[in-house]
Amino acid sequence: MDDLRIRAAVAADIDAVLAFWKAAAEGTSISDDGAGVARLVARDPEALLLAEREGELVGTVIAGFDGWRCHLYRLAVHPDHRRRGIGGALLAAAEERFVRLGGRRADAMVLDRNAPAQAAWRAAAYGPEEQWTRWVKPLTG
Repeated sequence: MDDLRIRAAVAADIDAVLAFWKAAAEGTSISDDGAGVARLVARDPEALLLAEREGELVGTVIAGFDGWRCHLYRLAVHPDHRRRGIGGALLAAAEERFVRLGGRRADAMVLDRNAPAQAAWRAAAYGPEEQWTRWVKPLTG
């Protein structure tokens, strides 16, 4: 893992991140566009973490902290690079960020239909909270 570099994304990374998510992430989000990712990077420059190996983007995670809760989104590892510790390294970096910011507990959004992702999250010591259901209202048409 010595050749793995984790860093915060910058505006110049946005197109590469969007292309990466199409190849490596499960599902899509209403914010999966240049403007949405640009807002994230501008608002919280340390939230979108990228894992690179030999200059190639191999993983991402969004580690969002709103001052109250620590939220994890878009943990994705390229299919050709899975099961090599990249997801764990990204989560460790995200969790370190949360602790630095005063966070107490992290939560992750995981698709119900994505069994491999659920197994990965369980392996990282995360678990579902069955008493909660996510309620959503799109704010744009």
